Amino acid sequence: MGLTGTIDSENRDLYIKFFVLKQVKTSRHYLLWRDPKRHAYLRQKHRELTMLLTLYAVKSGMSPQPALTNLQRVRQDVTEGQLGVLMNLQITVIDAATCQPLPNVMVEIWSSNALGNYGKTFLRGAFTSSSSGVAEFQTIFPGYNSNGANHISVMVHSSSSMSGSIVHVGQLFFTDKWTTVITSNPFYGYNRNRHTRVLNAQDPNYKQATSNGYNAIIDIENIEDDWPTGVIGRIAIPVDVQCRIPV
Repeated sequence: MGLTGTIDSENRDLYIKFFVLKQVKTSRHYLLWRDPKRHAYLRQKHRELTMLLTLYAVKSGMSPQPALTNLQRVRQDVTEGQLGVLMNLQITVIDAATCQPLPNVMVEIWSSNALGNYGKTFLRGAFTSSSSGVAEFQTIFPGYNSNGANHISVMVHSSSSMSGSIVHVGQLFFTDKWTTVITSNPFYGYNRNRHTRVLNAQDPNYKQATSNGYNAIIDIENIEDDWPTGVIGRIAIPVDVQCRIPV
């Protein structure tokens, strides 16, 4: 069964989770991260790449997702006026087989707002990776949702087209500490979130994503030593370019 617009958002979400967890143990992605030396090498390459990026202040899952047609909006700024701690998110896409950055591939993201709710268009978007494999977005630090630990969902295509084959679907998490610090404060209404919080250790998707040496936690850095002003989030994700997830 493929993922189509006829599948409602909740069932589609569960199907993607099942497919990814079923495939990961036999994929080259899994085998790569069982090797601590290659993992250390990849981490070092990520540090070298991110050091080359110019830092500047921000301008302004598996989570429920509507039909793919709602994500056909190529843009870097996905905020759509949603209040929250602004985040410049930098996702470095890396070929799991070669440990080299993947340029010119389409990367999609979607997340909840400060209240933990999802929308059909806000905080959703897609953009191609640069020559150094970095897809950059202007978003907000998400509020937690009852469906799992606080995260941003990500999908990577095999080309720069939204219609390109999907080679990766996953979740990008935050440390529990960062989620506590930001969501326990009255800034932008985070403390009005009525969802039940799920800690990282309570989420099986987090445990799977961070097993075998894989890092699925976004590195957060304050902007000008003042996190309410905004944060920069960086993460590298290895993808198996030979993988094809049906849609």
